[in-house]
Amino acid sequence: MEHPVQHIPSDTTRDRRIVKKKSPYSTGILSITTKDDRIGRLSRNVLIQGSAIDALDLLPDESVQSVVTSPPYWSLRDYDVSMQTGRDESLGAYISDIMLTFRKLQRVLKKDGTVWLNVGDAYTSGNRRYRAPDKKNKARAMSVRPPTPDGLKPKDLIGLPWRMAFALQDDGWWLRSEVIWSKPNAHPESVRDRPTKAHETVFLLSKDKDYYYDVDAVRGPNGRRLRTTWDIRTEPRKRYNGSLDDHPAIMPATLAERCVAMTSRTGDFVLDPYAGSGTTLLAAQDLKRQWVGIELKPAFIDLMQRRLKR
Repeated sequence: MEHPVQHIPSDTTRDRRIVKKKSPYSTGILSITTKDDRIGRLSRNVLIQGSAIDALDLLPDESVQSVVTSPPYWSLRDYDVSMQTGRDESLGAYISDIMLTFRKLQRVLKKDGTVWLNVGDAYTSGNRRYRAPDKKNKARAMSVRPPTPDGLKPKDLIGLPWRMAFALQDDGWWLRSEVIWSKPNAHPESVRDRPTKAHETVFLLSKDKDYYYDVDAVRGPNGRRLRTTWDIRTEPRKRYNGSLDDHPAIMPATLAERCVAMTSRTGDFVLDPYAGSGTTLLAAQDLKRQWVGIELKPAFIDLMQRRLKR
């Protein structure tokens, strides 16, 4: 079996020794919006400004090998842009929006394609209708918060990742693995009646029962096959070129690199329909894959372009 990249260590730092193989595709970036025409054939990296649901209609059938993404979390952040996912929606509407995006992903994914889905859980708001600003993270301020979902009580843990996973499974996706992303440097919490939360969930889903997966692309300690608990530190917020439009929730590079390495080959296209700060695109670029990024907020498009030029 051919392995297109060196093994990526399982520690919390990025491996800069990855073999840089020449990609058969153009290294230029095509930047478009959802008002542009549909792309006939993917042959270069693409950034699309617009909603995931609309932008996916521009991509060719079965053009993407792997999706690595983390949708906006439900009722946790306000990205100050209209039509954003997870802002004013009910829990049911939020899950329905994600499912609609995934139905469109079915079309653009190759038959042996996969999706890595990072989903954060949440607690009910207790019918509080706002969240006060955070001095370090203004995006955590919420002027309006959805009411407690039907069937849940104030202070309940929602179990959102598994609600979404079961909905996608019922919709035809193969649910192949649950990975626990354990955060050694998790932020402290002020709550005093439960343990401090220090993990998130990452699901591996496939379009078909048979799919591309390179089990040897990433190895754990002592060369063992990777387990389902990954200890990866969160990354601090960074500013690029002095801009204030940085991202409040940057995916760790190590997390994205592992996912990209195991479910795509050199030259394949990797997609993030909620690209945010562009970590998935950077991981794909470093591993000599091509990429497609979709992002609703124009300021984050600018941020990604700066990061990708580093």
